[in-house]
Amino acid sequence: MALLDEQEDGYFIYWCEGCKKCHGVWTGNNSNPRWNWNGNLEKPTFSPSLLHRSVTYEKNEKGIPDSKTMKEMVCHVFITDGKIQYLNDCTHELAGRTVEMQHLKGVL
Repeated sequence: MALLDEQEDGYFIYWCEGCKKCHGVWTGNNSNPRWNWNGNLEKPTFSPSLLHRSVTYEKNEKGIPDSKTMKEMVCHVFITDGKIQYLNDCTHELAGRTVEMQHLKGVL
């Protein structure tokens, strides 16, 4: 069972337990790599580190995102041999921890 899913040629997604969503990484193709990848779907390694930034908003009583509640989310990781090392600049509870990657079949 794979830890990655190839969405298109050279673009993979993986489950982030810290953010509770999938993140993507673009390896490109053989002629134009972006991140280095060891080619292993079961024990992937990417380099250099992966930095994901996003913004979240709380919704008001009408269900509309309220710009006053904007919060920047940061997820900065190393993925090595199927393990995710969450760096200390992550804004979620897994900052500073290393965990096994989860299989996508159980989370998608």
